[in-house]
Amino acid sequence: MTLHADLLSWFDSRARDLPWRAGTTPWGVLVCEVMGQQTPMSRVVPRWHEWMARWPEPAALAAAPQADVLRAWDRMGYPRRALNLQRCAAEICEYFGGGVPGDEATLRSLPGVGAYTAAAVAAFAFTRRTAVLDTNVRRVLARLSGSAAPSSSSVTVAERGRATALLPEDPGVSAHWNEALMELGALVCVPRPRCEECPVAAHCAWLAAGRPAGVLPPRRGQAWAGTDRQSRGRVLAHLRAADTAWVGRGVLIEAARVSDDAAQPARALASLVSDGLVSEHDCEYALGGDILQR
Repeated sequence: MTLHADLLSWFDSRARDLPWRAGTTPWGVLVCEVMGQQTPMSRVVPRWHEWMARWPEPAALAAAPQADVLRAWDRMGYPRRALNLQRCAAEICEYFGGGVPGDEATLRSLPGVGAYTAAAVAAFAFTRRTAVLDTNVRRVLARLSGSAAPSSSSVTVAERGRATALLPEDPGVSAHWNEALMELGALVCVPRPRCEECPVAAHCAWLAAGRPAGVLPPRRGQAWAGTDRQSRGRVLAHLRAADTAWVGRGVLIEAARVSDDAAQPARALASLVSDGLVSEHDCEYALGGDILQR
């Protein structure tokens, strides 16, 4: 069998039962793709269900208070993604009549939507023939071709060319192929690959070459304990759980202490205000950057 036939057959029998694969709106696909940025699908699925029940259309999310949006985002990480999604919803309502645009270039003009997310929405919501290149897909394609390791987080012209060359001509099959590549990278062709389970092992140049080192850069874990990110997360968690809208500075300074860096709590608070995630008034703080306007 061919590479395409082997992979698509495997995907049809082994694909995870993700809710947006059963059929959803373009808005549902966009929400899924933004939520899935740097967040495991196991955490995305329950949150996606909650969001789609609460804000099933862009207009509903656009009208929501930011505090509600950030509470609903909860602990999925990188909370600016939540506000970007709300800004997307507002622009979709203002410029596109409340419907998610299907053109890739137009999608990239929306807040927080990069090349990957635009391609994913175009492919999976509108069945456009385009290469969807996330980290997992780049890893799969590098191994299949035995290519040199990607030198940065940005997709190169050569990578995009290889991916496009493999796309089936039929747009529907192309979207299916993209999903299959993503699934393979998420479940089998992981950083420490399970080659014995791989449905396309017979087509893999990296495996045929004896799995040489250097095809992909080493995976580096991100530090968390004691960082400004942890400090910011502690502040947001405290505000989400607070019984009142406004919380005093002193309380939040104490909540934000996660290291010996005495300046870190104040720095974390200031950065949250600067990012529009928190409002500040008379040494008190509230969740959401829009609360002073309401």
